[in-house]
Amino acid sequence: MNRPIAIAFTAACACASAFAAPSAYVPNEGSATISVVDTASDRVSATLKVGGKPRGIAVSIDGARLFVSDQKANAVVVHDLAKGTEIARVAVGDSPEAVYLSPDGRWLAVAVEENDLVALIDTATLAVTRRIKMKGKNPEHSVWSPDGKWLYVSAENADSVDVVDVAAGEVVASIVVGERPRGIAFTPDGKRAYVAAENANQIAVIDVGRREVITQIKAGLRSNGVTMNPDGKSVYVSSGGDASVQVVDTATNTIVERIGVGKRPWNMAITPDGSKLYVACGRSNQLAVIDTKSRKKTADVEVGELPWGVAIR
Repeated sequence: MNRPIAIAFTAACACASAFAAPSAYVPNEGSATISVVDTASDRVSATLKVGGKPRGIAVSIDGARLFVSDQKANAVVVHDLAKGTEIARVAVGDSPEAVYLSPDGRWLAVAVEENDLVALIDTATLAVTRRIKMKGKNPEHSVWSPDGKWLYVSAENADSVDVVDVAAGEVVASIVVGERPRGIAFTPDGKRAYVAAENANQIAVIDVGRREVITQIKAGLRSNGVTMNPDGKSVYVSSGGDASVQVVDTATNTIVERIGVGKRPWNMAITPDGSKLYVACGRSNQLAVIDTKSRKKTADVEVGELPWGVAIR
C-alpha cells in the first residue's frame, strides 16, 4: 500500500549511513517507534514511526525489508527500508508477538497470542499460507531449528514447548520445561535447544533428537530472553526480575558470568560475528550493549519507550 514512514533522524546523516550494516532495530512498544542503532558507534541513527504497538521484529536476509508485529493492528507490518515506505500489512490474528525468519528466509513464523496459533507468512507473496494451532495457551516465541524442519513454540500459559513439524503443519510433541516458557535458542548444529522458564527461574536444555530435557540450569529471577552465540559456545539468558544477563557455557551447561544491565531486560540479539550482544531493557528505555569477549557491559543506548526486543541485520 506504499504508505510513507515518518523518519526522525537524531543527527544529520545520509540514508545510506542510517541503514549501514550491521544495524540493530529496536521496537518500542510505548512510543510506537523503531530505533535504528548503528552497531559500529552504538548510537541511534534513525527513528521510524510505525504507529500502534510494535513488538516482534525481523530483518530479511538481504536487509531490504523489516517485518514488525503490531499488536494493535493484529498484523505484521512490512517496511521497505531503502524506500522508507510501508509496503504491506498482513493480518495474522489477535495480538501477534515474536516473529522469526526461517533459515532460508522464505517463511516468517508469527506467534499469535490470543488465537493460540502460529501463522506462517510467505515472504515472497506476503500471504499467510498456514495457521497452525498450538497446545500451549498464549504463544509468544516460535523459533526455527537450524535446518528449518521444526518450530519450537513457547507459550505464556503453559509449562511445555510445542514442537511443530513444519512440513506436516502440526504439533507433533510437547516437551515439559517449567512454568511459563519464554525465549528459545538452538545450538548451531541443531542438536540442543535452550528454553527459559520464567516462573521457574531456570533454563531447560533439550536434546532435540530425543525430544526431552537433559538438564535444568538455575538462572536469574524471571528468566525470559535467550540468544545463542554464533560459535555455539555460549548462550545468553536475560532475567527481567534482577536486571541481569547470564552467560551459559554450552560445553558444561553452567553459568560462567552474570552481567548487570538495565531494568527488565527482555529480548536480545547478537551481531553476526558474535562480538556484541544487544539487550532491550524495557523499564530503562535503553539498549544495553555487552562485549561478549570481556563479558562486560560497554554502553547503554537511549531508545524509545518500553523496548521489546532487537533484530540485527
